[in-house]
Amino acid sequence: GKRKRSNTSVLYDSDESQDSDILVRKVFAKRHCIMDEDDSSEEQQPDKTCPTESVSTRKQKVFAKLKELARKSATRRSCSSVSWEDSNSEAEIEEELLGHLPLIPTEGGETDSDSMEDFIVEEDEDDDNDDDNNTEHVKSGNQAQQKQLHTSNSELLSYYIPQLPRCDHYVHFKRIVKAFLINAIDDTFLSSLYDGTRQKKYAQDMLLSLHYLDDRFIQPRLENLIARSRWKDRYKERVDCYPDVRIILKNQKNMSCQACEMKRYCKFNVLLSGQLYNSKTLEVDDFMSNDKQVLKVGVVCANRTRVYHNLKHFKYKLYVDCSSVAGLDGVEDEPVKDTVERLFSHLEESGWIQKRYDDLEVCMDDADSFQEEK
Repeated sequence: GKRKRSNTSVLYDSDESQDSDILVRKVFAKRHCIMDEDDSSEEQQPDKTCPTESVSTRKQKVFAKLKELARKSATRRSCSSVSWEDSNSEAEIEEELLGHLPLIPTEGGETDSDSMEDFIVEEDEDDDNDDDNNTEHVKSGNQAQQKQLHTSNSELLSYYIPQLPRCDHYVHFKRIVKAFLINAIDDTFLSSLYDGTRQKKYAQDMLLSLHYLDDRFIQPRLENLIARSRWKDRYKERVDCYPDVRIILKNQKNMSCQACEMKRYCKFNVLLSGQLYNSKTLEVDDFMSNDKQVLKVGVVCANRTRVYHNLKHFKYKLYVDCSSVAGLDGVEDEPVKDTVERLFSHLEESGWIQKRYDDLEVCMDDADSFQEEK
């Protein structure tokens, strides 16, 4: 067979001066040998006894290294001026030595135990406890910070979004009644609310409640009733314009319904009347005040007209009732605020406000439960 080439080769490293030739031996080792790195001044030589030295001899050298490391570790803890490079080099030596420890204990167990006692650092448990305490402190700090952040967020919402609803429906309704009582005495109050003239908190709360009634109670249900019907736009506009309605049963007639223009057996007359009014300020328009409309519709469109009209004009009817209460009051030469507070307290104590609120809930329930037209 062919002769294998030696793994050991000799290299010559020369610089410009001939006297500085140094013989360098490069060794390709197939197994690890323990190197003595304690004294950097000594020339490092390969351990030629590695292949032949016994297990007990290697163990003695390993534990000698461990004792030396334990001594240096104690010295390092007492001295704060140890450099970062030294600690890194010792950590590398420690990792290397631990890799050579036997997994199965042999003779000399007492010596092993004594050596390990010298090497074990007892500060680890205290450090773990300190870490746990620090972790708990950080967690409690984070929880307190999150609670404070949540509180500050709520305050910010209240400050920058004052229109955010934070009360129940009945509170909104009572504010609306009080606003209508004020406007019944001073007919410029509602218009000043909507044009932004009044900026006091009580006025802004009333404006919020008026928007809440329109945008949350009434308008979504009206849109739902229209979306589920076959009404023509012309019929819807007529129902929107006239605040008064009467639905009268008449003789049945097979004809086109004047609401949906479908062929139906129509037996109801829808009588629309009343004056046109502004949906926000509730000011009445006197144009064609005596105008009336009579439309013949089927049974489904008649029922839908009743539900839609009651909800559409509920706010105006409520204002008319409040105006009637204020008009019947015989007290004169009294400040508007005192008159409103007195009338409002009387209406609340007598259950009048609660009764009107119940009527509103009935109108909303009828709109929610109205079936889609077949």
